[in-house]
Amino acid sequence: MVAIPIALTIAGSDSSGGAGIQADLKTFAALGVYGASAITALTAQNTKGVAGIHAVPAEFVTAQIDAVFSDLDVKAVKIGMVAQLATIDAIAASLMRWSPGHVVLDPVLVATSGDRLLATEAVERLRTGLIPRASLITPNLPEAAALLDEPIASDEAAIERQGRRLLTLGCRSVLIKGGHGQGSESIDYLVSGHGTLALPAPRIATQNTHGTGCSLSSAIAAGLAKGEDLESAVRHAKTFISAAIAAADRLGVGHGHGPIHHFHRFY
Repeated sequence: MVAIPIALTIAGSDSSGGAGIQADLKTFAALGVYGASAITALTAQNTKGVAGIHAVPAEFVTAQIDAVFSDLDVKAVKIGMVAQLATIDAIAASLMRWSPGHVVLDPVLVATSGDRLLATEAVERLRTGLIPRASLITPNLPEAAALLDEPIASDEAAIERQGRRLLTLGCRSVLIKGGHGQGSESIDYLVSGHGTLALPAPRIATQNTHGTGCSLSSAIAAGLAKGEDLESAVRHAKTFISAAIAAADRLGVGHGHGPIHHFHRFY
């Protein structure tokens, strides 16, 4: 019997299946990693927007995390939508208790549709409670700006400067995603104590990008769970996501921002 690498996603549920827990588990499966989950919130949403959010009690989020870690050999953790302040505290305490080797934090503030997914008063606790425990955080350009209370970065120098400022919050590395930028390329910037690495990819013309950020962070966690170093995990994840976006229009799911094609390699 060969042990399969295991990753845990701590995030919200997307009832339409394109983002959140559902996207994370699809990504883990597509990349050969066994996925476990701890659900922080239920959302009523589809490709057109979020109709409602029901937060899971913080103590039950803790119970889910403890149940997984007490039995499964978790190699990496991905954290997405945390929903509320009490949940952030519960997750932070769990990370202290179980000390996973890799933590990838996607600071989910707003959905693709524009709907807010984290209460304003909880953002400061995200900065102080979870970011310092992360191996990597993966904000997009608006999220990086919001975490720093700054305008959205408009050039490479400003992006790198914001990445450096985010490092001072205590995380080991930052991947600022360029999907909200302009131009023919979407450039992500990996900022760490070793320097800044620009990772370009062709910008793909499609509205079917629902769950892209969730899937990228979970793809990185999958790579780390398999024993890849951070740069390799980020590069492989970006290649996977680019192909999933390029194949998204083959699915025809919903009438708004449809999902990316997690299983493009298989059908």
